[in-house]
Amino acid sequence: MKKIIIELLTKYFKVILENWVKNVNDKLKDKLTESQIRTFVESSIKLIIEVIETSDYKTADQYLIDIYNLFSKSNLNLLEISHIFSQGRYAILSPIENDNSYKYDPIILIGFIDEIIEQIYARYGMLHQKAQMQELESDRDRLAAKLETNQQYLSNILHASDSAIMVIDKDENIVAWNKGAEKIFGYSEEEILYQSSSTLLPDNKRYLTELNYIKDETKKNGYVRIFETERKTKHGKILTVQLNVTKLPDQNGDYAGRSVIIKDTTEVKKLQQQIDQSEKLAVIGQVAAGVAHEIGNPLASISSIVQLLQRQLKDDFITEQLSTIKENIDRISRIVRELVDFSRPPGYEKSFIQITDVIKTALGIVKYDKRVHKVNFETSLDPEVPKLNIVPDQLLQVFVNILLNALDAIHGNGTIQVNSFHNSEYVLVEITDNGTGMNELTVERIFDPFFTTKEVGKGTGLGLSVSYGIIKKMNGKIEVKSKLNEGSTFTVKLPLEK
Repeated sequence: MKKIIIELLTKYFKVILENWVKNVNDKLKDKLTESQIRTFVESSIKLIIEVIETSDYKTADQYLIDIYNLFSKSNLNLLEISHIFSQGRYAILSPIENDNSYKYDPIILIGFIDEIIEQIYARYGMLHQKAQMQELESDRDRLAAKLETNQQYLSNILHASDSAIMVIDKDENIVAWNKGAEKIFGYSEEEILYQSSSTLLPDNKRYLTELNYIKDETKKNGYVRIFETERKTKHGKILTVQLNVTKLPDQNGDYAGRSVIIKDTTEVKKLQQQIDQSEKLAVIGQVAAGVAHEIGNPLASISSIVQLLQRQLKDDFITEQLSTIKENIDRISRIVRELVDFSRPPGYEKSFIQITDVIKTALGIVKYDKRVHKVNFETSLDPEVPKLNIVPDQLLQVFVNILLNALDAIHGNGTIQVNSFHNSEYVLVEITDNGTGMNELTVERIFDPFFTTKEVGKGTGLGLSVSYGIIKKMNGKIEVKSKLNEGSTFTVKLPLEK
Protein backbone atom coordinates (compact mmCIF):
# COMPACT_ATOMS: atom_id res chain seq x y z
CA MET A 1 0.00 0.00 0.00
CA LYS A 2 2.87 2.35 0.76
CA LYS A 3 4.12 1.90 -2.76
CA ILE A 4 0.69 2.78 -4.21
CA ILE A 5 0.41 5.91 -2.06
CA ILE A 6 3.89 7.05 -3.05
CA GLU A 7 3.02 6.45 -6.73
CA LEU A 8 -0.24 8.42 -6.38
CA LEU A 9 1.47 11.32 -4.58
CA THR A 10 4.20 11.40 -7.19
CA LYS A 11 1.69 11.13 -10.04
CA TYR A 12 -0.55 13.96 -8.77
CA PHE A 13 2.26 16.03 -7.17
CA LYS A 14 1.60 19.17 -9.25
CA VAL A 15 -2.21 18.91 -8.88
CA ILE A 16 -1.94 18.53 -5.10
CA LEU A 17 0.59 21.37 -4.98
CA GLU A 18 -1.58 23.85 -6.89
CA ASN A 19 -4.78 23.00 -5.02
CA TRP A 20 -3.07 23.23 -1.63
CA VAL A 21 -1.38 26.52 -2.52
CA LYS A 22 -4.65 27.99 -3.82
CA ASN A 23 -6.67 27.06 -0.76
CA VAL A 24 -4.09 28.40 1.71
CA ASN A 25 -3.52 31.56 -0.32
CA ASP A 26 -7.26 32.31 -0.33
CA LYS A 27 -7.32 32.24 3.47
CA LEU A 28 -3.92 33.62 4.53
CA LYS A 29 -2.66 35.85 1.72
CA ASP A 30 -2.54 38.80 4.16
CA LYS A 31 0.01 36.92 6.31
CA LEU A 32 1.96 34.75 3.85
CA THR A 33 3.19 35.46 0.35
CA GLU A 34 2.37 32.98 -2.43
CA SER A 35 6.07 32.19 -2.71
CA GLN A 36 6.24 31.28 1.00
CA ILE A 37 3.09 29.14 0.70
CA ARG A 38 4.40 27.34 -2.36
CA THR A 39 7.72 26.57 -0.71
CA PHE A 40 5.95 25.26 2.40
CA VAL A 41 3.49 23.06 0.42
CA GLU A 42 6.20 21.62 -1.80
CA SER A 43 8.40 20.68 1.18
CA SER A 44 5.34 19.25 3.01
CA ILE A 45 4.42 16.86 0.12
CA LYS A 46 8.03 15.73 -0.21
CA LEU A 47 8.17 15.12 3.57
CA ILE A 48 4.97 12.98 3.47
CA ILE A 49 6.49 10.87 0.71
CA GLU A 50 9.77 10.55 2.64
CA VAL A 51 8.03 9.53 5.89
CA ILE A 52 5.97 6.88 4.00
CA GLU A 53 9.15 5.50 2.45
CA THR A 54 11.23 5.42 5.66
CA SER A 55 8.55 5.17 8.36
CA ASP A 56 10.84 7.55 10.33
CA TYR A 57 9.46 10.83 11.59
CA LYS A 58 12.90 12.05 12.66
CA THR A 59 13.40 13.22 9.11
CA ALA A 60 10.67 15.80 9.83
CA ASP A 61 12.72 17.64 12.51
CA GLN A 62 14.41 20.20 10.24
CA TYR A 63 11.16 20.67 8.29
CA LEU A 64 9.31 21.43 11.54
CA ILE A 65 11.94 23.95 12.61
CA ASP A 66 11.79 25.72 9.25
CA ILE A 67 7.99 26.00 9.18
CA TYR A 68 7.93 27.08 12.85
CA ASN A 69 10.25 29.98 12.02
CA LEU A 70 8.06 30.84 9.00
CA PHE A 71 4.78 30.71 10.90
CA SER A 72 6.19 32.57 13.94
CA LYS A 73 7.44 35.46 11.81
CA SER A 74 3.99 35.60 10.18
CA ASN A 75 2.25 35.59 13.58
CA LEU A 76 0.12 32.51 12.74
CA ASN A 77 -1.66 30.84 15.64
CA LEU A 78 -2.19 27.09 16.07
CA LEU A 79 -5.75 27.26 14.72
CA GLU A 80 -4.55 28.83 11.48
CA ILE A 81 -1.75 26.29 11.17
CA SER A 82 -4.23 23.46 11.74
CA HIS A 83 -6.29 24.89 8.90
CA ILE A 84 -3.23 24.84 6.62
CA PHE A 85 -2.67 21.14 7.25
CA SER A 86 -6.40 20.44 6.73
CA GLN A 87 -6.19 22.13 3.35
CA GLY A 88 -3.34 19.73 2.51
CA ARG A 89 -5.48 16.76 3.40
CA TYR A 90 -8.27 17.97 1.08
CA ALA A 91 -5.79 18.71 -1.71
CA ILE A 92 -4.49 15.12 -1.52
CA LEU A 93 -7.94 13.52 -1.12
CA SER A 94 -9.48 14.82 -4.38
CA PRO A 95 -7.14 13.25 -6.99
CA ILE A 96 -6.84 9.96 -5.08
CA GLU A 97 -10.61 9.58 -4.81
CA ASN A 98 -10.99 10.02 -8.58
CA ASP A 99 -8.22 7.55 -9.52
CA ASN A 100 -9.64 4.06 -10.23
CA SER A 101 -6.45 2.43 -11.43
CA TYR A 102 -5.76 0.74 -8.09
CA LYS A 103 -7.78 -1.98 -6.28
CA TYR A 104 -7.33 -0.38 -2.80
CA ASP A 105 -10.23 1.47 -1.26
CA PRO A 106 -9.47 5.24 -1.45
CA ILE A 107 -10.80 5.65 2.09
CA ILE A 108 -8.07 3.36 3.40
CA LEU A 109 -5.44 5.27 1.46
CA ILE A 110 -6.72 8.60 2.71
CA GLY A 111 -6.87 7.27 6.28
CA PHE A 112 -3.22 6.24 6.04
CA ILE A 113 -2.23 9.68 4.71
CA ASP A 114 -4.38 11.38 7.38
CA GLU A 115 -2.49 9.55 10.08
CA ILE A 116 0.84 10.77 8.69
CA ILE A 117 -0.39 14.38 8.43
CA GLU A 118 -1.78 14.24 11.98
CA GLN A 119 1.54 12.88 13.26
CA ILE A 120 3.43 15.66 11.53
CA TYR A 121 1.01 18.29 12.90
CA ALA A 122 1.20 16.73 16.37
CA ARG A 123 4.97 16.99 16.29
CA TYR A 124 4.64 20.58 15.14
CA GLY A 125 2.27 21.27 18.05
CA MET A 126 4.80 19.86 20.51
CA LEU A 127 7.58 21.96 18.97
CA HIS A 128 5.33 25.04 19.10
CA GLN A 129 4.45 24.45 22.75
CA LYS A 130 8.08 23.83 23.71
CA ALA A 131 9.20 26.98 21.92
CA GLN A 132 6.48 29.03 23.60
CA MET A 133 7.50 27.70 27.00
CA GLN A 134 11.11 28.57 26.30
CA GLU A 135 10.08 32.07 25.27
CA LEU A 136 8.06 32.46 28.45
CA GLU A 137 10.97 31.22 30.53
CA SER A 138 13.28 33.56 28.66
CA ASP A 139 10.91 36.49 29.21
CA ARG A 140 10.59 35.56 32.86
CA ASP A 141 14.37 35.39 33.27
CA ARG A 142 14.81 38.64 31.36
CA LEU A 143 12.21 40.42 33.47
CA ALA A 144 13.68 38.99 36.66
CA ALA A 145 17.15 40.14 35.60
CA LYS A 146 15.79 43.58 34.70
CA LEU A 147 14.00 43.81 38.04
CA GLU A 148 17.15 42.79 39.89
CA THR A 149 19.20 45.32 37.91
CA ASN A 150 16.70 48.09 38.60
CA GLN A 151 16.70 47.21 42.28
CA GLN A 152 20.48 47.32 42.27
CA TYR A 153 20.46 50.70 40.50
CA LEU A 154 17.98 52.07 43.03
CA SER A 155 20.03 50.66 45.88
CA ASN A 156 23.21 52.22 44.47
CA ILE A 157 21.49 55.57 43.99
CA LEU A 158 20.06 55.40 47.50
CA HIS A 159 23.36 54.58 49.17
CA ALA A 160 25.71 56.59 46.94
CA SER A 161 23.76 59.85 47.22
CA ASP A 162 25.45 62.66 49.15
CA SER A 163 22.03 63.77 50.37
CA ALA A 164 20.43 62.16 53.40
CA ILE A 165 17.59 59.90 52.25
CA MET A 166 15.32 58.30 54.82
CA VAL A 167 11.86 56.77 55.17
CA ILE A 168 9.62 57.53 58.13
CA ASP A 169 6.59 55.31 58.80
CA LYS A 170 3.16 56.48 59.97
CA ASP A 171 4.24 55.96 63.60
CA GLU A 172 7.05 58.52 63.09
CA ASN A 173 9.82 55.91 63.26
CA ILE A 174 12.79 55.98 60.90
CA VAL A 175 12.69 52.73 58.88
CA ALA A 176 15.24 53.43 56.10
CA TRP A 177 18.54 55.31 56.28
CA ASN A 178 21.16 55.72 53.54
CA LYS A 179 24.92 56.31 53.62
CA GLY A 180 24.42 60.02 52.89
CA ALA A 181 22.33 60.34 56.05
CA GLU A 182 24.99 58.47 57.99
CA LYS A 183 27.67 60.84 56.68
CA ILE A 184 25.68 64.01 57.40
CA PHE A 185 24.22 63.14 60.81
CA GLY A 186 26.78 60.67 62.17
CA TYR A 187 24.27 57.93 63.07
CA SER A 188 24.86 54.45 61.62
CA GLU A 189 21.89 52.55 60.22
CA GLU A 190 21.89 50.22 63.25
CA GLU A 191 21.80 53.18 65.65
CA ILE A 192 18.99 55.15 64.02
CA LEU A 193 16.53 52.57 62.67
CA TYR A 194 13.19 52.57 64.53
CA GLN A 195 14.17 55.70 66.42
CA SER A 196 11.73 58.63 66.44
CA SER A 197 12.03 61.19 63.65
CA SER A 198 12.29 63.88 66.35
CA THR A 199 15.78 62.53 67.16
CA LEU A 200 17.17 64.88 64.50
CA LEU A 201 15.34 67.99 65.77
CA PRO A 202 17.24 70.74 67.63
CA ASP A 203 16.08 71.49 71.18
CA ASN A 204 13.52 74.15 70.39
CA LYS A 205 9.70 74.02 70.40
CA ARG A 206 9.49 75.65 66.98
CA TYR A 207 10.98 72.54 65.36
CA LEU A 208 8.22 70.37 66.87
CA THR A 209 5.72 72.82 65.39
CA GLU A 210 7.53 72.50 62.06
CA LEU A 211 7.38 68.69 62.30
CA ASN A 212 3.62 68.79 62.82
CA TYR A 213 3.30 71.11 59.83
CA ILE A 214 5.32 68.69 57.67
CA LYS A 215 3.10 65.74 58.67
CA ASP A 216 -0.14 67.64 58.05
CA GLU A 217 0.95 69.06 54.69
CA THR A 218 2.30 65.73 53.50
CA LYS A 219 -0.96 63.96 54.32
CA LYS A 220 -2.98 66.73 52.70
CA ASN A 221 -0.97 67.62 49.59
CA GLY A 222 1.46 64.70 49.26
CA TYR A 223 4.54 66.93 49.14
CA VAL A 224 6.37 69.51 51.25
CA ARG A 225 9.53 71.45 50.54
CA ILE A 226 11.32 73.56 53.16
CA PHE A 227 14.16 75.62 51.73
CA GLU A 228 15.91 76.43 55.00
CA THR A 229 15.65 74.93 58.46
CA GLU A 230 17.95 73.22 60.95
CA ARG A 231 18.61 69.68 62.12
CA LYS A 232 20.88 68.20 64.81
CA THR A 233 23.67 65.65 64.32
CA LYS A 234 24.57 62.79 66.64
CA HIS A 235 27.22 64.98 68.29
CA GLY A 236 24.89 67.96 68.78
CA LYS A 237 26.08 70.07 65.86
CA ILE A 238 23.34 72.19 64.31
CA LEU A 239 23.20 72.03 60.50
CA THR A 240 21.41 74.30 58.06
CA VAL A 241 19.44 71.97 55.77
CA GLN A 242 16.89 71.84 52.96
CA LEU A 243 14.02 69.31 53.11
CA ASN A 244 12.08 67.56 50.34
CA VAL A 245 9.26 65.43 51.78
CA THR A 246 6.98 63.08 49.78
CA LYS A 247 3.98 61.05 50.91
CA LEU A 248 4.18 57.24 50.81
CA PRO A 249 0.67 55.80 50.27
CA ASP A 250 -0.56 52.34 51.22
CA GLN A 251 -2.62 50.06 48.94
CA ASN A 252 -5.71 52.19 49.52
CA GLY A 253 -3.91 55.46 48.91
CA ASP A 254 -3.92 56.43 52.58
CA TYR A 255 -0.91 57.89 54.38
CA ALA A 256 1.59 55.16 55.29
CA GLY A 257 4.59 57.38 55.96
CA ARG A 258 6.89 59.67 54.04
CA SER A 259 10.23 59.76 52.29
CA VAL A 260 12.56 62.60 53.26
CA ILE A 261 15.54 63.92 51.32
CA ILE A 262 17.74 66.25 53.37
CA LYS A 263 20.48 68.35 51.80
CA ASP A 264 23.12 69.91 54.04
CA THR A 265 23.34 73.59 53.01
CA THR A 266 25.54 74.73 55.91
CA GLU A 267 28.53 75.45 53.67
CA VAL A 268 26.28 77.03 51.04
CA LYS A 269 24.93 79.41 53.67
CA LYS A 270 28.48 80.32 54.73
CA LEU A 271 29.37 81.05 51.12
CA GLN A 272 26.24 83.18 50.78
CA GLN A 273 27.25 85.12 53.86
CA GLN A 274 30.68 85.69 52.31
CA ILE A 275 29.03 86.90 49.11
CA ASP A 276 26.81 89.24 51.13
CA GLN A 277 29.90 90.50 52.94
CA SER A 278 31.68 91.05 49.61
CA GLU A 279 28.73 93.06 48.36
CA LYS A 280 28.89 95.21 51.49
CA LEU A 281 32.60 95.72 50.95
CA ALA A 282 31.93 96.79 47.37
CA VAL A 283 29.56 99.46 48.69
CA ILE A 284 32.19 100.52 51.23
CA GLY A 285 34.66 100.84 48.38
CA GLN A 286 32.36 103.23 46.55
CA VAL A 287 31.74 105.25 49.70
CA ALA A 288 35.45 105.30 50.58
CA ALA A 289 36.40 107.16 47.43
CA GLY A 290 33.90 109.89 48.23
CA VAL A 291 34.97 110.00 51.88
CA ALA A 292 38.63 110.32 50.95
CA HIS A 293 37.85 113.28 48.66
CA GLU A 294 35.34 115.07 50.90
CA ILE A 295 37.32 114.64 54.14
CA GLY A 296 40.90 114.54 52.87
CA ASN A 297 41.08 118.05 51.41
CA PRO A 298 39.56 119.88 54.42
CA LEU A 299 41.79 117.90 56.78
CA ALA A 300 44.87 118.95 54.80
CA SER A 301 43.87 122.61 55.15
CA ILE A 302 43.16 122.28 58.88
CA SER A 303 46.46 120.47 59.42
CA SER A 304 48.38 123.25 57.65
CA ILE A 305 46.71 125.92 59.79
CA VAL A 306 47.45 123.98 63.00
CA GLN A 307 51.12 123.64 62.07
CA LEU A 308 51.29 127.39 61.30
CA LEU A 309 49.75 128.27 64.68
CA GLN A 310 52.18 125.91 66.43
CA ARG A 311 55.13 127.81 64.98
CA GLN A 312 53.74 131.27 65.79
CA LEU A 313 52.22 130.83 69.25
CA LYS A 314 54.47 130.56 72.33
CA ASP A 315 51.80 129.74 74.91
CA ASP A 316 52.55 126.23 76.25
CA PHE A 317 48.89 125.39 76.97
CA ILE A 318 47.74 126.40 73.50
CA THR A 319 50.69 124.60 71.89
CA GLU A 320 49.75 121.41 73.76
CA GLN A 321 46.14 121.66 72.61
CA LEU A 322 47.25 122.23 69.04
CA SER A 323 49.41 119.08 69.25
CA THR A 324 46.35 117.13 70.40
CA ILE A 325 44.37 118.52 67.45
CA LYS A 326 47.22 117.57 65.08
CA GLU A 327 47.31 113.98 66.43
CA ASN A 328 43.57 113.56 65.93
CA ILE A 329 43.76 114.98 62.40
CA ASP A 330 46.51 112.46 61.62
CA ARG A 331 44.35 109.64 63.07
CA ILE A 332 41.38 110.63 60.90
CA SER A 333 43.63 110.74 57.83
CA ARG A 334 44.98 107.31 58.68
CA ILE A 335 41.44 105.90 59.04
CA VAL A 336 40.45 107.29 55.63
CA ARG A 337 43.62 105.94 54.00
CA GLU A 338 43.15 102.46 55.54
CA LEU A 339 39.50 102.45 54.54
CA VAL A 340 40.46 103.07 50.92
CA ASP A 341 43.23 100.46 51.09
CA PHE A 342 40.82 97.96 52.62
CA SER A 343 38.17 98.30 49.94
CA ARG A 344 40.47 98.85 46.98
CA PRO A 345 44.16 98.01 47.50
CA PRO A 346 46.50 100.12 45.35
CA GLY A 347 47.33 98.54 42.00
CA TYR A 348 51.11 98.41 42.14
CA GLU A 349 53.31 96.72 39.56
CA LYS A 350 54.14 93.04 40.08
CA SER A 351 57.71 91.80 40.11
CA PHE A 352 59.62 88.60 40.90
CA ILE A 353 61.05 89.04 44.37
CA GLN A 354 62.58 87.05 47.17
CA ILE A 355 60.02 87.15 49.99
CA THR A 356 62.82 87.17 52.58
CA ASP A 357 63.76 90.70 51.45
CA VAL A 358 60.20 91.93 52.10
CA ILE A 359 60.25 90.39 55.58
CA LYS A 360 63.56 92.09 56.42
CA THR A 361 62.18 95.45 55.24
CA ALA A 362 59.03 95.01 57.35
CA LEU A 363 61.13 94.16 60.43
CA GLY A 364 63.28 97.22 59.78
CA ILE A 365 60.21 99.48 59.71
CA VAL A 366 58.66 98.00 62.85
CA LYS A 367 61.89 98.24 64.84
CA TYR A 368 61.61 102.03 64.70
CA ASP A 369 58.41 101.82 66.76
CA LYS A 370 58.80 103.30 70.25
CA ARG A 371 57.42 100.08 71.82
CA VAL A 372 60.26 97.75 70.76
CA HIS A 373 62.84 98.58 73.44
CA LYS A 374 62.10 95.36 75.35
CA VAL A 375 61.09 93.21 72.38
CA ASN A 376 63.24 90.32 71.20
CA PHE A 377 62.95 89.60 67.47
CA GLU A 378 63.97 86.08 66.45
CA THR A 379 64.18 85.14 62.77
CA SER A 380 64.69 81.95 60.81
CA LEU A 381 64.50 82.90 57.14
CA ASP A 382 65.05 80.34 54.39
CA PRO A 383 67.41 81.84 51.76
CA GLU A 384 66.31 79.20 49.23
CA VAL A 385 62.65 80.25 49.15
CA PRO A 386 61.57 80.51 45.48
CA LYS A 387 60.88 83.98 44.07
CA LEU A 388 57.26 85.04 43.67
CA ASN A 389 55.61 87.32 41.12
CA ILE A 390 53.79 89.69 43.51
CA VAL A 391 53.36 93.37 44.44
CA PRO A 392 56.12 94.03 47.02
CA ASP A 393 54.51 97.10 48.63
CA GLN A 394 51.25 95.29 49.24
CA LEU A 395 52.99 92.30 50.82
CA LEU A 396 55.10 94.70 52.92
CA GLN A 397 51.86 96.26 54.20
CA VAL A 398 50.62 92.80 55.25
CA PHE A 399 53.74 91.93 57.22
CA VAL A 400 53.88 95.36 58.88
CA ASN A 401 50.23 95.08 59.96
CA ILE A 402 50.77 91.61 61.47
CA LEU A 403 53.99 92.67 63.23
CA LEU A 404 52.30 95.76 64.70
CA ASN A 405 49.48 93.59 66.02
CA ALA A 406 52.09 91.31 67.57
CA LEU A 407 53.67 94.33 69.27
CA ASP A 408 50.28 95.29 70.68
CA ALA A 409 49.75 91.71 71.93
CA ILE A 410 53.02 91.60 73.91
CA HIS A 411 52.63 95.22 75.17
CA GLY A 412 56.20 96.01 74.13
CA ASN A 413 57.72 93.26 76.26
CA GLY A 414 58.19 89.77 74.83
CA THR A 415 59.35 87.77 71.83
CA ILE A 416 58.30 87.87 68.18
CA GLN A 417 59.44 84.93 66.04
CA VAL A 418 59.47 85.21 62.21
CA ASN A 419 60.10 82.09 60.10
CA SER A 420 59.97 81.53 56.34
CA PHE A 421 60.05 78.22 54.45
CA HIS A 422 58.34 76.48 51.51
CA ASN A 423 56.85 73.20 50.37
CA SER A 424 55.67 71.87 47.00
CA GLU A 425 52.66 74.23 46.92
CA TYR A 426 53.32 77.33 49.01
CA VAL A 427 55.84 79.77 50.34
CA LEU A 428 54.99 80.16 54.04
CA VAL A 429 55.76 82.91 56.54
CA GLU A 430 54.98 82.40 60.24
CA ILE A 431 54.85 85.33 62.66
CA THR A 432 54.51 84.17 66.29
CA ASP A 433 54.26 86.18 69.50
CA ASN A 434 54.06 85.15 73.15
CA GLY A 435 51.51 87.81 74.03
CA THR A 436 47.99 87.80 75.42
CA GLY A 437 46.54 85.55 72.72
CA MET A 438 42.86 85.36 71.68
CA ASN A 439 39.80 83.24 72.42
CA GLU A 440 37.99 81.29 69.70
CA LEU A 441 35.32 83.97 69.17
CA THR A 442 37.97 86.64 68.59
CA VAL A 443 39.91 84.40 66.20
CA GLU A 444 36.74 83.87 64.13
CA ARG A 445 36.23 87.63 63.78
CA ILE A 446 39.83 88.81 63.55
CA PHE A 447 39.61 89.59 59.82
CA ASP A 448 36.18 91.25 59.96
CA PRO A 449 36.16 94.92 58.93
CA PHE A 450 36.21 97.39 61.85
CA PHE A 451 36.60 94.61 64.42
CA THR A 452 39.30 95.48 66.96
CA THR A 453 40.27 94.45 70.50
CA LYS A 454 42.14 97.69 71.08
CA GLU A 455 40.93 100.62 73.15
CA VAL A 456 38.85 103.33 71.53
CA GLY A 457 41.10 105.58 69.48
CA LYS A 458 43.94 103.04 69.38
CA GLY A 459 42.88 101.05 66.32
CA THR A 460 40.57 101.23 63.31
CA GLY A 461 39.87 97.49 62.89
CA LEU A 462 40.95 97.63 59.26
CA GLY A 463 44.61 96.58 59.32
CA LEU A 464 44.08 92.81 59.29
CA SER A 465 41.08 93.13 56.98
CA VAL A 466 43.28 94.97 54.47
CA SER A 467 45.94 92.30 54.88
CA TYR A 468 43.40 89.52 54.34
CA GLY A 469 42.13 91.17 51.17
CA ILE A 470 45.66 91.59 49.77
CA ILE A 471 46.62 87.95 50.37
CA LYS A 472 43.33 86.67 48.91
CA LYS A 473 44.01 88.78 45.82
CA MET A 474 47.33 86.93 45.51
CA ASN A 475 45.41 83.59 45.71
CA GLY A 476 46.98 82.96 49.09
CA LYS A 477 45.77 82.32 52.63
CA ILE A 478 46.20 83.76 56.13
CA GLU A 479 45.69 81.30 58.96
CA VAL A 480 45.60 82.09 62.68
CA LYS A 481 46.23 79.90 65.71
CA SER A 482 45.91 81.42 69.15
CA LYS A 483 45.27 80.63 72.81
CA LEU A 484 44.58 83.02 75.63
CA ASN A 485 47.71 83.97 77.61
CA GLU A 486 49.88 81.79 75.32
CA GLY A 487 50.26 83.91 72.22
CA SER A 488 49.32 83.79 68.55
CA THR A 489 50.72 82.55 65.24
CA PHE A 490 49.80 84.14 61.90
CA THR A 491 50.73 82.02 58.87
CA VAL A 492 50.79 83.63 55.42
CA LYS A 493 50.66 81.12 52.54
CA LEU A 494 51.47 82.29 49.01
CA PRO A 495 51.16 79.83 46.10
CA LEU A 496 54.21 78.96 44.04
CA GLU A 497 54.19 79.79 40.33
CA LYS A 498 53.06 76.75 38.29
